[in-house]
Amino acid sequence: MKYISTRGQSPAVRFEDVVLTGLAPDGGLYVPERLPVISLQQMADWQQLSYSELAFEVIRLFVDGAIPDAKLKKMIADSYAGFSDPAVAPLQHLYDNQWVLELYCGPTLAFKDFALQLLGRLLDYFLEKRQQHVAILGATSGDTGSAALEGCKHCQFVDMFILHPHNRVSEVQRRQMTSVTGDNINNIAVEGNFDDCQEIVKKAFADQSFLPAGYQLVAVNSINWARIMAQIVYYFYAGFRLVGKYPAVSFSVPTGNFGDIYAGYLAKQMGLPIRQLIIATNRNDILHRFISSNRYHKTTLEGSLSPSMDIMVSSNFERFLFDLFKRDSKRVTQFVTSLSGNVQQVTEEEWARARAHFASYSVDDAATCATISETYKRTGYLADPHTATGIKAAAMCDTDASIPMITLATAHPAKFTAAIEQAGLPAPGLPEHMADLYSRAEHCTVLPNSLDSIKQFMQQRLAARND
Repeated sequence: MKYISTRGQSPAVRFEDVVLTGLAPDGGLYVPERLPVISLQQMADWQQLSYSELAFEVIRLFVDGAIPDAKLKKMIADSYAGFSDPAVAPLQHLYDNQWVLELYCGPTLAFKDFALQLLGRLLDYFLEKRQQHVAILGATSGDTGSAALEGCKHCQFVDMFILHPHNRVSEVQRRQMTSVTGDNINNIAVEGNFDDCQEIVKKAFADQSFLPAGYQLVAVNSINWARIMAQIVYYFYAGFRLVGKYPAVSFSVPTGNFGDIYAGYLAKQMGLPIRQLIIATNRNDILHRFISSNRYHKTTLEGSLSPSMDIMVSSNFERFLFDLFKRDSKRVTQFVTSLSGNVQQVTEEEWARARAHFASYSVDDAATCATISETYKRTGYLADPHTATGIKAAAMCDTDASIPMITLATAHPAKFTAAIEQAGLPAPGLPEHMADLYSRAEHCTVLPNSLDSIKQFMQQRLAARND
């Protein structure tokens, strides 16, 4: 299998190169030349597999021989062996047709662990084979950073530079990142918002001449195809728990950078019987505005009680546009590069096709808190604020009460105690392995919102590491 850029100006590459680059040289995102389709017989054969066994069957379709099967199977098993629940992604019934898929059983209590535990092992394998050093440069709205550090901190050939928006992540999220230490780890608080951090990362990838000889940048954000690939698995896993009793399933997905729900879209394209995919946003609702009114444009990014979704430019939306525009890379490029200050629209026919795939709903902070409180009182289930947006959007957009509606529970509520307390509930305690988090020393550098300042910092750190 080869991978092509959404912007059409880079040559097709194989899986190994996709993992080790992330962003294509032309600024586009990699997608498979052809998406594998799973037959009904294959899905029937897979229904009783454990999470790790199912992950191997799905992921090997995209790896396509780049890693021997036995080695890949062990990587995947090791990635999920430390999750706190034996199911890895347990499915919980809330009420009526409403369910939640708990994706926070990994080491950093967020869904990002599903991909980044595996990505660290993929990097180890390919970099050791090449005897090559790389610099990971990633932007995080809160959860990607800690999951990336946890998944990649032991990688022998990797130096890590993780950018987060200064004072715009929760305290637990910040401490999870800044308490991780190591000569190869650099936490940077950028005096800006997440979109600023993401823009710095994209510009740095476009011109890597500032790096020492022999180095290249590797992405850990969901622009890296390996992230999307790993997330496809839990849609199949959840679907298989219920398909058989029901003809189809639906999903409501708290959505910031569009990567998580894009993985659900791919699972549907691969054959999983999905009735609805609901985009749940907070007040930063660019995706909801597109789905509801065919208007895609930036507004002022605002802080919220669900900070991991405080994103205005959803990078992975470009991958969906590539399909929506029938792989017309010129149209994709024009659409995404003309966003600043402009209202972008698609044709009526294209908008109808987008709405055939997705519904959407925007949930403000007041509704988020009300949903946390109401869900707890009704079911005893404590949802974090991101999951609460998904639960609310599911209630508002569900068109078929006979079909299970699964909300992705993307983070543990202990990561967002301010929202829980604002909802009138006591803050939950941290799990045992993180009980001492507030007493751990923090290590972080605050830098201006400037590409040059980030480049200079990276040059200094990499030079010191190579002395």
